[in-house]
Amino acid sequence: MDKIEQLNKWIKECQNIVFFGGAGVSTESGIPDFRSKDGLYNQQYEYPPEEILSHTFFMRNPQAFYQFYKDKMNSLKYAPNITHKKLVELEKEGKLKAIVTQNIDGLHQKAGSKTVYELHGSILRNYCMKCHTFYDAETVFKSKDIPFCTCGGIIKPDVVLYEEGLDEKTLTNAIKAIQNADMLIVAGTSLTVYPASGLIRYFKGKYLVLINRDPTTYDALASLVIHENLGDVFSKINN
Repeated sequence: MDKIEQLNKWIKECQNIVFFGGAGVSTESGIPDFRSKDGLYNQQYEYPPEEILSHTFFMRNPQAFYQFYKDKMNSLKYAPNITHKKLVELEKEGKLKAIVTQNIDGLHQKAGSKTVYELHGSILRNYCMKCHTFYDAETVFKSKDIPFCTCGGIIKPDVVLYEEGLDEKTLTNAIKAIQNADMLIVAGTSLTVYPASGLIRYFKGKYLVLINRDPTTYDALASLVIHENLGDVFSKINN
């Protein structure tokens, strides 16, 4: 039995599937990732991207932060791909119980997924740091320089920057979903970003499936490892 056949057999068998995805889920929609050879971290900027995307940098230099953020983080023009769409189908069938994502682009919701735990937040939500008024992504990306609230406060994207902790409720819900799953599909992530990568340890179910173009340090623990593009794999999933 080949690997895709095996995956389809297990999907048919399981009733509580959780999907845990990283940047590789969105790259096929055209969104650049961070760590590949063409990723954001290997491009040249005035400051290293890791520094720009830190809490300290945001507080000290919001103008430079927003120059980078508006240039590189605007995913509003991108559309969901086959992986996002297949996950919606699996959720509608009642098989997929939750998506846990490291992505901040909102493409799972755009595709129609309902239960999505966004570990690193979302560009779609933005708040005034002073009065906590909510602003949508359009307002932020269309603003001139730094986006300001009507009260005068700076608007901050609801994304987890370096030096910031993950949202406790989101993390708890993600852990609970993974603990209860009989199948965990981990896809499009190198599993190098902590604490997100540590979530796999909570899985006690039957099948751990890893789908990623490159090998990961968790490959040896998986029931099934597929080193292919996600779109190629998900286009062959039978519902």
